[in-house]
Amino acid sequence: MASAAVLWFGEVMSAVPLRNNKAAAPAIRSVTVLGATGSIGDSTMDLLRASRDRYQVEALTANTNVQGLAKLAKEFGARFAAVADPDRLTELKDALAGTRTECGAGESAVIEAAARPADWVMAAVSGAAGLKPALAAVDRGATVALANKECLVCAGDLFMQRAAKAGACILPADSEHNALFQALGSGNREELVRVIITASGGPFRTWASADIEQATLAQALKHPNWSMGQKITIDSASMMNKGLEVIEAACLFALAPEEIDVLVHPQSIIHGMVEFSDRSVVAQLGAPDMRTPIAHCLGWPDRIVGPAAKLDLAKIGQLTFEAPDFDRFPALRLAYDALRAGRGTTTVYNAANEVAVAAFIAGKIRFGAIARLVEATMEAWMRSGNLAPLTSADDAIAVDHNARNKAVTLLPQIALKAS
Repeated sequence: MASAAVLWFGEVMSAVPLRNNKAAAPAIRSVTVLGATGSIGDSTMDLLRASRDRYQVEALTANTNVQGLAKLAKEFGARFAAVADPDRLTELKDALAGTRTECGAGESAVIEAAARPADWVMAAVSGAAGLKPALAAVDRGATVALANKECLVCAGDLFMQRAAKAGACILPADSEHNALFQALGSGNREELVRVIITASGGPFRTWASADIEQATLAQALKHPNWSMGQKITIDSASMMNKGLEVIEAACLFALAPEEIDVLVHPQSIIHGMVEFSDRSVVAQLGAPDMRTPIAHCLGWPDRIVGPAAKLDLAKIGQLTFEAPDFDRFPALRLAYDALRAGRGTTTVYNAANEVAVAAFIAGKIRFGAIARLVEATMEAWMRSGNLAPLTSADDAIAVDHNARNKAVTLLPQIALKAS
């Protein structure tokens, strides 16, 4: 397993390794995939399928997709499989009858999967439910490819401090943060000026504010570049997803809000850039395919052969850029506000957004009301004076729970204002 002992982000960020300092990788690396049947899980399993001689699957988990989980467990000979739904254990056991795969169900089983002795763990369980399993992997010093935003948005300081203490190695699996991770290796912390996260702009990049306000679910789900799940696609349309990525970058790389910029780049070819004091800007490019950043994490500190399409810049022809519009996309502004407020406000930002997106999908609010509900919930949280540091996963989950409840209570008046 790669060592995380050599760093440049400072002592508290010692879970994120400096550059690609070569370390002897094991001949066969044992891996666990938390969230194996989701979109990130699919991409990860696809890469494992292409390199069977390099990886041994220790454990796999899924939320409710028992049949998909069982199929993968059989295909890869997983030693342990867990479904998050506690009522699906019998179904999972039946599906895996005759195999050597152990089974579990419920939150404790997913945490057990993360705690099992795999060298490398993909943390791709979505939502706040992914925090405790990811911490279980971190606490035993594993290399964790992090694709769960909530680990950092809800409990970033806590998560990174725990990782540093345990000697865990955190590898960013999101395309933007993985791009920054690769580019940051070109310089030292004191030479850093800023990082730049790129955004496609989503389906409403050129729309007027009044049209964005009235956008339908079908329109919000038509992302121009990426094929993703429903929630993250809607977040991309509102640029809430980019706000979450700004918060993640601050936690991963120990950056102040002023050191993080967002640049709209409709082609989604440049995923992240880093500017250094000599005004050099180092960028990472690639086709919009999540298998590229996952392959980087899976092979790190080496590189493996990835199945993504070869980048043909001549065929693409041009790369264009625009400044983000905080007026038409207030969700991005709110992310910076949450970062500056600190102490749980980023947790509130995420929780309120999940309530708002669910309400939009259910037809209870207009698209434009998503950001308004998030802002109202954040303002209520800051007025409450409950800005205490988060010292445990339970603290973060409690703030998340309270924020969701508050967002639900505010939902009727936000919906009324938009009608």
